Amino acid sequence: MRAHLVQLDIAWEDRDENVRRVRALLQTAGVAAGDLIVLPEMFDSGFSLNTEATADNQSLTLDAISDLARRFGAFVQGGRTVLQPGADHATNRAPISDPSGAIIAEYAKIHPFSFGREGERFVGGTEIVTFRWAAPLGSAGTALALTVAPAICYDLRFPELFRLAVLRGAQAFTIGANWPAARQAHWRALLVARAIENQAFVLAVNRTGDDPHLSYEGGSIAIDPRGEVLGELQHEHAVLSVQIDPDRVRRWREAFRALDDIRLIPASERH
Repeated sequence: MRAHLVQLDIAWEDRDENVRRVRALLQTAGVAAGDLIVLPEMFDSGFSLNTEATADNQSLTLDAISDLARRFGAFVQGGRTVLQPGADHATNRAPISDPSGAIIAEYAKIHPFSFGREGERFVGGTEIVTFRWAAPLGSAGTALALTVAPAICYDLRFPELFRLAVLRGAQAFTIGANWPAARQAHWRALLVARAIENQAFVLAVNRTGDDPHLSYEGGSIAIDPRGEVLGELQHEHAVLSVQIDPDRVRRWREAFRALDDIRLIPASERH
């Protein structure tokens, strides 16, 4: 099983161009059947608050994600803005397609980035989501699979989201982001922490380049359940492809049983 993190220089509010760029990058990434492709947050538009213009109301972005999945025979996690008719606020979403092109899950970002005014145009989601990433059967007839929980950008600063996902069976996290260069050190430190404390893979892709307001340094990274870096990009427009061994989660969680010691304190005991 391999994961392919597409670190994209996003064209501002230009869906067609961004889909073209993603396809071009993936053409030389060596994507195999059953692999997982992860795209940045709002890969189709950049981090725009102009929701009337960027909303995927005709499901064009969703169709593009499904097409990518069928084209490469892979799982694909994308990003899009959804604005329901008559609604004041949109949702920032990460849809996931299986290799057949079927949308098997869609996560809505729980924590809008208030510092960046996201809360003025977006409402937070309310549900932790997981999906099963399963590779084709190997020569021995055994299936390789992981339970994956998607998250989006600012969610990274809220460890309780990741812990709750682990308690629901998550073995890996896929994070799409538009994380600004000004806080790049926080990006890397928090990702490593989420992997270590949850004994889970972290597959995190950030955009690169500039938008009309901010600069981005990329730093897409894959981290194993012990906190070891499997691969990392700098600021280049590129794909990070890494081999993922699902058994690493089981082996480490059995050898160092920290998750068995989780204690959730009831609200009545908090002070």
